[in-house]
Amino acid sequence: MNRNYPMAAIVSLIMSTNALAVEQADMILTNAKIYGHDNADAIVIHKGNIVFVGKATEANTYRTTKTELIDLEQAYVMPGFIDNHNHVFEAASEAGGNCELDRDALLEEQIPYLMTCSRKAKSDSWLMGYGFSLDAILSEDNRYTPLEVIDRIFPTQPVVLMEQTSHSMWVNSAALKLAGITKDSPEPQGGKILKDEESGELNGILFDNAGDMIMEMAWNSLENQFDQSYAGLMNGLEEAAAHGITTIGDGRLYWKRGWYEVWQQAEKNDDLTARVSLRPWIYPTDSMASQLTFLKQVQSSDKSRLLLVDQVKMYSDGIIITGTAKTLAPYLDTYIPDEPYGINYIPPHQMKTWLDALNKIGYSAHIHAIGDGAVHESLNAIEYVRNQGSKKPYTLTHVELVNSEDVSRFAELDATADFQVGSDYIVHHDYEWAEPFLGAKRTHALMNPRAIFNTGANVTLSSDWNVHDINPLVGIANSLKMGETGLPDVKAAIDSYTINAADSLGISDITGSITVGKSADFAILKKDITRLSADDIADTEVLMTVLQGDIVFNAVE
Repeated sequence: MNRNYPMAAIVSLIMSTNALAVEQADMILTNAKIYGHDNADAIVIHKGNIVFVGKATEANTYRTTKTELIDLEQAYVMPGFIDNHNHVFEAASEAGGNCELDRDALLEEQIPYLMTCSRKAKSDSWLMGYGFSLDAILSEDNRYTPLEVIDRIFPTQPVVLMEQTSHSMWVNSAALKLAGITKDSPEPQGGKILKDEESGELNGILFDNAGDMIMEMAWNSLENQFDQSYAGLMNGLEEAAAHGITTIGDGRLYWKRGWYEVWQQAEKNDDLTARVSLRPWIYPTDSMASQLTFLKQVQSSDKSRLLLVDQVKMYSDGIIITGTAKTLAPYLDTYIPDEPYGINYIPPHQMKTWLDALNKIGYSAHIHAIGDGAVHESLNAIEYVRNQGSKKPYTLTHVELVNSEDVSRFAELDATADFQVGSDYIVHHDYEWAEPFLGAKRTHALMNPRAIFNTGANVTLSSDWNVHDINPLVGIANSLKMGETGLPDVKAAIDSYTINAADSLGISDITGSITVGKSADFAILKKDITRLSADDIADTEVLMTVLQGDIVFNAVE
């Protein structure tokens, strides 16, 4: 075949190609300021992808009568935010109950709130709610146990109330009976059943997986469970879109509660307004074989879909305020003195086996690790699976306390450290609550993204909504306000909510930056946040959110 084409033929071919591009332009964003492209003012989109970034005069050659032209009036176009850890499914859902307590009230001060919930509740079904503070209802000043108080108001109806972090549940005797929990029951892996110190009787508080198991019973008892879950998901996605979030790393998919089927239906109905990496929950008390069977059935790495299922969510440990975060040195004070180093959801030796088995069926992992013991053990498991040849992305999320010897291992193991900094107390380093548990030295070492960032490791920020503010701009601003423990500059902060998060999810080839060939995912802001103070960054308005070239949020409408 003759490949020496005459110049006229080459020119004709180029002109035909350009004409085809003009005919196929779907949307042009013009009169814009564009992150990472200081000399550009326009973006051309075709079939959901970016096909051109540059000057409006050149972009206009792509325009046809069918092209949607949007004048952004000097608004600032950023890559769509990627929230690497967001409980979007349940954070805005009423399915988890509408019995709301006072987060700061002592035990007996909760009685009026419990009475209100009782009057509103259907007496023939589970009552679910949230909002108490663990230290308040377990205060030594209380005359009664939490179980005695809640049983007085709910003698027969099963009740489960979630503390804000979701790591402890307040339940009544009716709920304990349905779950088969007595004072002599063995504690489940990853959970603790609290008892009164004097009497040895149950006190109505369950930690971590012990509480998760009861909440699952309650959730699965819901009337119209699917419809309630679906409505909650739509609320959550709407909130995410309003904050410029185009990709979500699912915080935790409780697949035994029917959540996966809800997501499937949302995708089928074309109701998704974000790309979502679903992370099926690894149940600590269920067999590996049965869970792997399910995981094989739902696994999908098809990046043309908005639903990806190729990472799991695993918990290594609990949290510091319950004493369930796994530590290298014992707690100074704890609610569970029989576990002076905290607990594991997934024991270290099992985590290595899990990661190896998951890798073989196409999964990586997003691992909850808060204590320095859990961080160390999780990094050991990642090191193990790396030595088995895995190239997949692995992430430790929260990483609140990290031993100095483990700081460099994130970069060495190509592991991401994911932080949540969207609350004011983190900005102000207000960790006095931790001192009774950890002591001053360890408390002072909490939450140091900069230390890991400085090693060259991949660092991401996320919301853990609704534990922290969903707004990525608040997280970006707070990471700058943290000073020496925060991120060094606004670019690093933006990267942590865009391209770095895409790396953590294994999708940096399709999103995370404004690059020709990538998905047209944008957060369009009123102001250029790279030129603002941290306070002004947090207050910047999101004008529009675009996912795969479709406008999924418009502040004007």
